[in-house]
Amino acid sequence: QEGQPIYLAVKGVVFDVTSGKEFYGKGAPYNALVGKDSTRGVAKMSLDPADLTHDITGLTEEELKSLDDIFNNVYKAKYPIVGYTSRRILNEDGSPNLDFKPEDQPHFNIRDEF
Repeated sequence: QEGQPIYLAVKGVVFDVTSGKEFYGKGAPYNALVGKDSTRGVAKMSLDPADLTHDITGLTEEELKSLDDIFNNVYKAKYPIVGYTSRRILNEDGSPNLDFKPEDQPHFNIRDEF
């Protein structure tokens, strides 16, 4: 909705892409990526609804490298991190993911919050 933040997730990290609303807003070219973890779509550079998922099963080495490059050089470089998806911090049964270590995660930039 107009005036609301625009969020998308890649690799379980939620980014506020509102400043790029010409790319991600309603009717914009990459709007299909918002509101979900679109990791596979970003890796494959695909807007196919079947690719708009967190699932990276079967991606090629080239697609995985592309995913890392875009994650680091576009999303982390340009947009504030506002959170993490439950899939990153919880197991499928809802129990805490003991492998999730906050210190190993991309961090919020506190300076941007003030």
